[in-house]
Amino acid sequence: ETIVEPASSGVRLDVYLSERFTYQSRTGWQELVRAGRISVNGRAPRPSRRLNAGDLIRFDTEGIAEPDVDASYRILLDSELLLAADKPAPLPMHPGGCYFRNTLLSILEERFGTLFPVNRLDRETSGISLFAKTPEAAAALSRLFASRSIEKRYVAMVRGVFPEPLLCRGFLSSDPASPVRKKRRFTPEDPGDGEFCETAFEPIRDDGAFSLVLCRPKTGRLHQIRATLRSIGFPLVGDKLYGPDDALFLRFLDDALTEEDRAELILPRQALHASLLAFSSPFDGTEIRLESPAPFSLPG
Repeated sequence: ETIVEPASSGVRLDVYLSERFTYQSRTGWQELVRAGRISVNGRAPRPSRRLNAGDLIRFDTEGIAEPDVDASYRILLDSELLLAADKPAPLPMHPGGCYFRNTLLSILEERFGTLFPVNRLDRETSGISLFAKTPEAAAALSRLFASRSIEKRYVAMVRGVFPEPLLCRGFLSSDPASPVRKKRRFTPEDPGDGEFCETAFEPIRDDGAFSLVLCRPKTGRLHQIRATLRSIGFPLVGDKLYGPDDALFLRFLDDALTEEDRAELILPRQALHASLLAFSSPFDGTEIRLESPAPFSLPG
C-alpha cells in the first residue's frame, strides 16, 4: 500500500502507478485496476480516477505471479554481524509492489534468517549489497554511510568518449523538461529545491564510441550517478529513464518497446555496477574491503 503525496494530487491513478511502480506497465496497471486488485480509500476505482493527497492505495497481490528475476547472487562476506552479497540485475533488493519472494532480501532470509539492508541498489544495478544481522549492527553501519566513512566505487558504461577525470559538485532536482515525474537532473547551481551531491568520475578506457568510467559518489542521493552522467552528456548504456529520450521510457512503461528500442539500449539493464565497498568495521576496527568485477564490457 502507499499514500499519495501532495505532489501527485490530480494525477490519474494508472499514470501514478506506472511511474511510481515501474515493474508494471501502464496498461498492466489498468488491467489490475479493472480486475479489482487496486483500491483507493477502500473503494474500487477506475484507472482514470484523479488522485488526491492522502489517498490510500492498496494492491491485492494474492494469486498474482511475480515477474522473473535473476537470482544468481554470490556471497562475498558472512560474519557474525555482517552479510555481503553480489547482486545480479535485474533483481529488486527489497519487497515492494508485486515483488515479495523474488527479491534479494527475501531470497537471502530463507538461507540466513532475518537481515537488515544497509545500502540500496536499483533493480537494474548490480553489485555489492550490504546487510546487517541485528538492528544494532544496521544502525552502526548506517552511521558510517551517513558520515561518508565508507568508500564506494561503481563502474559505469556510458555513451561517448569520457575525456578526463571530473568532479561534479552540484544539486539534484526534478527535471522540469521531462514528462516523467521521477526523473531528476544535475545542475551546478541550486534551482531552489535541489539536494547537494558530489561524484568523482574517472575514465577507465573507451573504444571511440563508449567508455567505461569509474564513479566515486561522495554523497548517496537517489539516481545520483545516473542523473549526473546524463546531465553532463554521458548517459548510461541500457538506462531506460536516463537514456536516449523520454519517449523510450514511456514505451517501456507501456510494455511497448520495439526491436529498434532494444537495439538502441544495447543492454537489457542499465550498465551500472557497485564494484567496491571499503570501511573500518564499527564493531572491532578491522579493515573490510569488498570487491566485485563488473559483469559488462565495451561492445565488441
